Amino acid sequence: MATTNFFRQVARLNITGSLLLNIAKGEDDKLIVSVLLQNQGCGDKAKSLIPPLTFTEIPQKIDEAFFEDIKSPMELTSAVMVDMENYLKQVEAAKSQSALEKSKASKPVTAPKTETKQDKYNAAMQKVDELEKKGEFKEAWIKVPMAEEYPEHAEEIQNRRTSLSAKFAPDLFNAPATPKQPLEEPKKENDPLYPAYATGEIEQEWEEEDQDQNN
Repeated sequence: MATTNFFRQVARLNITGSLLLNIAKGEDDKLIVSVLLQNQGCGDKAKSLIPPLTFTEIPQKIDEAFFEDIKSPMELTSAVMVDMENYLKQVEAAKSQSALEKSKASKPVTAPKTETKQDKYNAAMQKVDELEKKGEFKEAWIKVPMAEEYPEHAEEIQNRRTSLSAKFAPDLFNAPATPKQPLEEPKKENDPLYPAYATGEIEQEWEEEDQDQNN
């Protein structure tokens, strides 16, 4: 059986990719042979613009010069697509190394912070501090959190309320202090327990009693 050496010659081609061969019969006993090189590793869409290499000739002439005719175009096409892919890789490498991309990569992505119970307590006490510095002691006292809501800070809350109330206690309810009235001694005039007698009358009664005893 005669050998054609077809695949040996294909193997000798310096190409990267897949060689697609399409053969169709034409007019006048001619063959229409199309050869297209595809490289799936090339990410540049421009590779689709490269047309296939087409021959329309009788079989004998194609046999005589087929590999000689496709060797240079296929190797050139292969080199172009390899260069295109290398170019894309270099562009991506340059982009990743750019200052802008580095800053984006190094910037941490933080999730929105959820306000905790401790955060609320700290914010409330900060407001109390601000009011106290302004001398608004009553308003500061009102803003002190309830100990029931923050039992872990109950002692601190109680101490803060005590210190603030001491600064405005005399006016705690906006009521003026009631002046103390001086105590009046009880009047003994016309008191049935302490009847009033004239001094002269008492002395006269004592003298009359003494005379009766002497008689």
